[in-house]
Amino acid sequence: MKALNVKLLRDLRRMWSQALTIALVVASGVGGFLTSLSAVDSLAWARDSYYAEGRFADVFAVLKRAPDALEESLRALPGVAEVQTGVEAMVRVEIPGLPDPVIGQLVGLELRAPQRLNRVSVSAGQPLQPDGGGQRDGAIPALVSEGFAKARQLKFGDTLGVLVNGRQRQLRIVGTALSPEFIFAGLWGMPDQRGYGVFWIDREVLEAAYDLRGAFNRVTVRLAPGASEPTVIAALQQRLAPYGGRDVVGRANQSSHVMLDDEIKSQRVFGTVLPAIFLGVAAFLLNVVVSRLVSTQREQIAALKALGYPNVAIALHYLKLVLLIVALGLLLGLLLGERLGAMFTALYAEFYRFPRFEHRVAPGLMALSAAITAATAVLGTLGAILATVRLAPAEAMRPPAPGRYRRTLLERLGVRRLAPALRMVLRNMERRPLRTALSVGGIAAAVAITILGNFLRDAIEEVVDTQFTLSLRGDVSVWLNDPVDDAARLELARLPGVLGVESTRFVPVDFSHGQRRERGLIRGYAPRAELYRVIDVHRRQVLLDQRGLVLTDRLADKLGVRPGDTVRAEVLVGRPRTLELTVAGTVSEMMGLNAYIDRRELNRLLGEGDLSGGFVLSVQRGSEAALLEATKRIPRIAGAFSKATMLRNMEEISARNVRIMSTLLTTFAVVIAVGVVYNNARIALAERGWELASLRVLGFTRAEVSALLLGELALAIAVAIPLGMLLGYGLTHGVAEALKSDHFYFPPVIRARTYAWAALAVVAAGLGSALVVRRRIDRLDMVAVLKTRD
Repeated sequence: MKALNVKLLRDLRRMWSQALTIALVVASGVGGFLTSLSAVDSLAWARDSYYAEGRFADVFAVLKRAPDALEESLRALPGVAEVQTGVEAMVRVEIPGLPDPVIGQLVGLELRAPQRLNRVSVSAGQPLQPDGGGQRDGAIPALVSEGFAKARQLKFGDTLGVLVNGRQRQLRIVGTALSPEFIFAGLWGMPDQRGYGVFWIDREVLEAAYDLRGAFNRVTVRLAPGASEPTVIAALQQRLAPYGGRDVVGRANQSSHVMLDDEIKSQRVFGTVLPAIFLGVAAFLLNVVVSRLVSTQREQIAALKALGYPNVAIALHYLKLVLLIVALGLLLGLLLGERLGAMFTALYAEFYRFPRFEHRVAPGLMALSAAITAATAVLGTLGAILATVRLAPAEAMRPPAPGRYRRTLLERLGVRRLAPALRMVLRNMERRPLRTALSVGGIAAAVAITILGNFLRDAIEEVVDTQFTLSLRGDVSVWLNDPVDDAARLELARLPGVLGVESTRFVPVDFSHGQRRERGLIRGYAPRAELYRVIDVHRRQVLLDQRGLVLTDRLADKLGVRPGDTVRAEVLVGRPRTLELTVAGTVSEMMGLNAYIDRRELNRLLGEGDLSGGFVLSVQRGSEAALLEATKRIPRIAGAFSKATMLRNMEEISARNVRIMSTLLTTFAVVIAVGVVYNNARIALAERGWELASLRVLGFTRAEVSALLLGELALAIAVAIPLGMLLGYGLTHGVAEALKSDHFYFPPVIRARTYAWAALAVVAAGLGSALVVRRRIDRLDMVAVLKTRD
């Protein structure tokens, strides 16, 4: 073995604890990078594969009723490669023994011809049979979405009650199924698989139930290569308009795809921001350790040069040391990333359903992580190595020039009454301002990462509180198949336990301003709403009486409008109408591209009388179950949901996932804090061993000597905590902006407990490191240290 390699192994053995802490920081960065990006790559791969395998459509249209003969003319439109028509309906579902309200979507399957688009695959059980599968009790055989069946623990042969076009029918579960249209099957984008299920039944049965024989109310289209999606959508809207089919959207606005796409984008943000911080801290630690190592080995470097070793060989020797430490961290990071990535993929599998969903770590992703890690390590240490190896042998034999001590900044500002120990600590820190600043910066980064990890919990709590406490103050919401006269609320007011009723009406529209167009929803609320209110991100209510149209700020930005401008709104339901609306104001909101207006003013503009499409009910405590049961006897009510049930179902999933994410990031942050604090303490101990031993000989106690060294760490942590809080605040706001999408906005809210937890985590890491260093101080061999000065 070459002499330099023997020296390398000896150096590593002597500084093993420092090398290990640096390797752990590197592993945290690599692990975070691989965890996020491998899981999200697995999700994207499963999505793209299933889209291709299931022939997922490009354009989707919902209409009232159109004859089957129209299908041929749709297929002949320019840019259309394939057309598939169908029949669908939203229904109320009753599960025996469970009072919870459930919304179901019935989808008719053509059993006598192969599916051309959005192919449904049976994941378990039996496929549907054209003859009804021999059901003699009148129950309708049905396939159910896999996620709903698992959440509700449904078994094959179970029967569910459904209200189909005003008639009570029974569905018998014969199997579970998957479809590229319902990879994410949640109501209104909520992760609530207990409250929403998809049921596939024989199309002929569904047609008969809704009097749609020889007709359809749903169209999906696959585009020809090179076709323009906006052009095809416009042509479909024109052709389907006489049949109530102006609600035509591209894949980018299909609800399941939207949720998938937003998740992929958000995880890519986390997969790049956090590892960059970890690797930056690792580069700093390597720079500090290597700088210290080469400075203490100046005489050895001079001897190597005198023996004929060239500068390149010496520089490569120290680079090998760095790369070995980094290689250990990289290996640990790859193992950590693979395990955590598989865990995150399993979490995704609870929300997103695919026939095949496996965790995959692409070789290119592993190579990229290795290249980034190696480049960060080399760039972080190359300057320190070159600065020393370039010294002439005679100069390298001399010890480095002593530091220049002077009065501390506090002394220069007139503060005289400083304890001698504190004065020594402050002077030593000011003697090395760059090292002190980097140490403080590294600890501050740990504080910031802990804040960012717990920000997710704070943000979700803020969203839930805003949406389910401040905005939706009612207890039960009901909606109708079609808008009805608002006098229907009087009927609801007489139901058991109802304390108050508030009317709403939602109208899907296409907004346009100049050349800009956006799909949106006009929400008609009560002018001074009490049960369903408009609340901005600052938790303030926005009143709608006599205000005109209020747009969310994101929708206003997309349309390029300001208060006072006029927008056109093409109504997508009912008879063709285009409204000219003046923008009265904007509101910063968390959810979607929405527009708000007084419901009565919306009805006046539509010219349809005093109509409502839904109602929000305030219910006496303990009466909710009786009320929900009573709504089942009102045929025109399409569905009802309990706010408490939806909130409970959502929190069961989101609370667990947020805890997992917060725990991981807090663990990574503690690793950073330990790496920074411990390495700085060890370096300080090595540099000042002679001074500390001298003080012990002069009669200073172990506690007094330890205070001189550990006092620097305590001051660094004390300064780093507030700086880290500021950094965490800025980092959180930056990530929140990067995560913002058309459909959702995480408010950058940081609660006091998050700041406190971040400070406690870093202080605990510092105390642990200090205890280890204190033991080394207590075991200091004064005779050996005083024989030779570094």
